[in-house]
Amino acid sequence: MKPVVTVRGLVKTFTQSGPWPWSPSREVHAVAGVDFTVAAGEVVALVGQSGSGKTTVSRIVLGLEEPSAGEILLDGQRWDGLSEAQRRPLRVRFQYVPQDAMGALDPQQTALEHVAETLSVLGGCDRAAAHEKAVAMLTHLGLGERLNALPREMSGGEQRRVTLARVLALDPRLVVADEPTSGLDPDRRASVLEALVGNLPEGAGCILVTHDMSEARDWCDRVLVMLAGRVIEELDLSKATPRHPYARILFDPWSGPVPREALDTTGCPFRSNCPLPPAQDPNGPCARAVPELRALDGEGHRVACVAIQPEDSGTSSASTGARPASGTL
Repeated sequence: MKPVVTVRGLVKTFTQSGPWPWSPSREVHAVAGVDFTVAAGEVVALVGQSGSGKTTVSRIVLGLEEPSAGEILLDGQRWDGLSEAQRRPLRVRFQYVPQDAMGALDPQQTALEHVAETLSVLGGCDRAAAHEKAVAMLTHLGLGERLNALPREMSGGEQRRVTLARVLALDPRLVVADEPTSGLDPDRRASVLEALVGNLPEGAGCILVTHDMSEARDWCDRVLVMLAGRVIEELDLSKATPRHPYARILFDPWSGPVPREALDTTGCPFRSNCPLPPAQDPNGPCARAVPELRALDGEGHRVACVAIQPEDSGTSSASTGARPASGTL
């Protein structure tokens, strides 16, 4: 079965102006050569610190921003390079859950009106069918008593479930969720993710952008760790533990401090913060080139680090005495 999403060599470059009219502009490489796939029925997390490029990647996948280079295939068909007129009939199959739920909702529409209108405009339902399906979806997501509530009358969790209802009612093939639990209490986060992941249509793929490592660990089949616009590790957390020093810090904050120094602009971007010996050599391999992703096993575990070899057994939190934890950035 073909993947729901295929991304090859994705690059996004922005031109940033200087602080003054006469200041020279410079290029900012927000995404620098990203490759990945999302299989049918798979939930893939994009994790990393702010500025790592994960949100930019998710927006490019949906065509909300255009790539500078690379290819994007959705359901095996080229998506990049299409005009908006060509994409419009297909967008109903590829849906976006925004971080700002309140900003995505019309302050004058009730929960029921939001979902029913989406089904009428994008889903092609007549008024009666849209109303019936909207009531069923909102009730299924626990909002049966809040059908006539306006956004300002809802809690943060209820607002997010309305945005999820709008998306899930369309039976999408792909859902891209950008920090869907941002600003919620831990118990509300779990209920929102359960509503999202537990109600994905059969065979649909999902990309979850998150700062919360516990969300990636508990709800996702595979994780892509991003740093400086690149994927530096890809793994299934049920089968492997993070090996890249940066990824280990994200998933186990007790193993070391989250990097605060500026990232390096040549070679490995993490080398000034890296504890591994090769990174300390100013003329070593970490300084000469950006490491490429290499397979560590036959289970899809890949790491971009010259100091980590496939035959290495890795070091778990148990062997180092570190306390197992999942961090939130």
